[in-house]
Amino acid sequence: MDSSPASPPPRTREASRAACDVIEVLEVIWERGRDTASTPVSASQLRVLYALERKEGINLRTLGDMLGAAPPSVSRLCDRLQGLGFVERTPSAASRRELELRLSARGNAYLRELREKRELELTEALDAMSGTRRADLLQGLRGLGRLLREPGEGR
Repeated sequence: MDSSPASPPPRTREASRAACDVIEVLEVIWERGRDTASTPVSASQLRVLYALERKEGINLRTLGDMLGAAPPSVSRLCDRLQGLGFVERTPSAASRRELELRLSARGNAYLRELREKRELELTEALDAMSGTRRADLLQGLRGLGRLLREPGEGR
């Protein structure tokens, strides 16, 4: 008995390939936005900033779990980001042995500036699309985003 999953329908594969093509272009745009920022950070450091933005006041262990990274690596990433002034470490109210991690005002400003640059690039491209195509894209992206954030839902 064959236990391999059934091959997706051709339209699904076509949509997947098209999404991969767009993602590759977006990665270039994302890199360009990050490189033009006042203080560029690595992709790993950016993941830390996003995680701290979503869950403020977490400790290194929780951050490591969120990132799927080993504690020493997470600690080094936070050291670098603290050195840039993007992350603050404060004593935990729950345990004197733990530190809480938060984005600093500078870290929040960096993410805001980065998003503005990226959004401007995308807005210029999307502005060339017809209103109907933009609406269809928006609906599709929202649906895909829901599925990716909540695996198993709607499948």
